[in-house]
Amino acid sequence: MIHHRYIGPEINIFLNGNPPHLSNKEINVFNTKINYVVDGAYNYVKNNNIKIDYIIGDFDSINNKINIVADINNKYQLIKTLNQNYTDFDKTLNIIYRKGFLNINVWGASGKEPDHFLGNLSTALKYKQKLSIIFYDNHSLYFFSKKQETLFIQQNKTISLFPFTKVTNLFAYGLKYPIKKKHYKLGNK
Repeated sequence: MIHHRYIGPEINIFLNGNPPHLSNKEINVFNTKINYVVDGAYNYVKNNNIKIDYIIGDFDSINNKINIVADINNKYQLIKTLNQNYTDFDKTLNIIYRKGFLNINVWGASGKEPDHFLGNLSTALKYKQKLSIIFYDNHSLYFFSKKQETLFIQQNKTISLFPFTKVTNLFAYGLKYPIKKKHYKLGNK
């Protein structure tokens, strides 16, 4: 089980990548948290009856803009962000951080366009020291670890370690193949 680094509430961000496959139980959990929906993610979040608290973006990817205007009048806060020098995800993380939230669950960051996925990772890397961000997709979860991290993973589960961009003196115990004082660099190992 992976836990966030900071004490405080968890916020969900839904991005416009591959929508997560959700059970009713998961949807009920989403509905107990604050949910930020970024631009085109509105389409699948609305279809899954997930509570929406904020919709953020330039709204260029929302299929039915007429419905969003009607819904906003009743339920959501709309935050229009037009600065094209930053991605909608970057603008959303900035807004959430300024509001004092530190624990972020991100859904829909992967899949669809690979440049968006890589951009999402790049954006999260900028916030690595400020926020605890855990990405979820339909296959796994991923995050940037701290210098020292203790993970409790169920036995016989796969874990992948990927240097972003350089890791020195890596020790990992409890794995099928322990790692002792190894150095990894992106593009090397």
